[in-house]
Amino acid sequence: MMSSLFLKLTALSRRSSRILPSSVFHPRFFSGFAEEEQSVNVHSSNTATNPCFIHPTAIVHPNALIGQGVSIGPFCTVSPSAKLGNGCQLHPGSHIFGNTYIGDNCMMMAGAIVGDDYPGCTVIGNNNIIGHHAVIGVKCQDLKYKLEDECFLEIGDNNDIREHTSIHRSSKSTDKTVIGDCNLIMGSCHIAHDCKIGNNNILANNTLLAGHVVVEDYVHTAGATVVHQFCHLGSFSFLGGGSVVSQDVPKYTMVAGERAELRGLNLVGLTRRGFSSAEIRSLKAAYRKIFMRADTNAGSFEDRLAEVEQHEELTCVPAVRAMLQSIRNSFVEDRRGICKFRHWNGS
Repeated sequence: MMSSLFLKLTALSRRSSRILPSSVFHPRFFSGFAEEEQSVNVHSSNTATNPCFIHPTAIVHPNALIGQGVSIGPFCTVSPSAKLGNGCQLHPGSHIFGNTYIGDNCMMMAGAIVGDDYPGCTVIGNNNIIGHHAVIGVKCQDLKYKLEDECFLEIGDNNDIREHTSIHRSSKSTDKTVIGDCNLIMGSCHIAHDCKIGNNNILANNTLLAGHVVVEDYVHTAGATVVHQFCHLGSFSFLGGGSVVSQDVPKYTMVAGERAELRGLNLVGLTRRGFSSAEIRSLKAAYRKIFMRADTNAGSFEDRLAEVEQHEELTCVPAVRAMLQSIRNSFVEDRRGICKFRHWNGS
């Protein structure tokens, strides 16, 4: 009797998915499917060299679209609207819900959940790892969200999203939560609705980003960092462990503290990322003129910033211009200004 039940479950699993045509995916994320393999069963002779494995205890809806070489482990769930790229691996007890599109060679560790059944979709690129018990692409925690609104999450390629991380979809149909490429998002991080995360960032354990936070590229947060809604973290910046960031962090700078303050340039990060000695000297000079003027006649913060903007030798360095523009942008309408700094003379 048990042998008969096993055979029936195996047959059901084999009938429950179809080969995925390339036409249903945006080429940004899904480029590995051949046009001529449309509507071919995953266990047919055409895929004998790269067959799928679906454990008999997995529940894979017949309408789910499954690429070649996909492995779906015990007690997994795949929704009818799900689309899985070639070579994906679903470890035991991982689940894909709602309109969810996953690119090639992605791995979902045990207990991971991606997507939900609310309107909208979750799109994940290639070569991503979703850690144990991570929850990705679910409804936001914004009381203004209306259940009938579509909400979106888009994740790029080569991201390592570790255990117990939560990443939410957008809070409205006109926006989306976005994660770029090559980010390391460590355990128990939270990325709230409508955040925009760039490329090559490192978010250490328990980093918490509230809604609408913008993180540019090569940002590094230490553990237990908390970032207020609508803040911007500039490229190549560093946030010290336990920092509570309630205002913008300019490019190339370092902040730390229970109420985060500017503590200088992120010299270690700049050196590691290949900034030249000349660029770093120019950034140091500009930073001192703006933030560390000890003389009483230095003028207001605005005066000091304008003085550096008119300094021909410094402004000919692109990195200095980028830092100045980052500071200026933080004071435009609807932005939060920059973190306080220790030498705030005359302002």
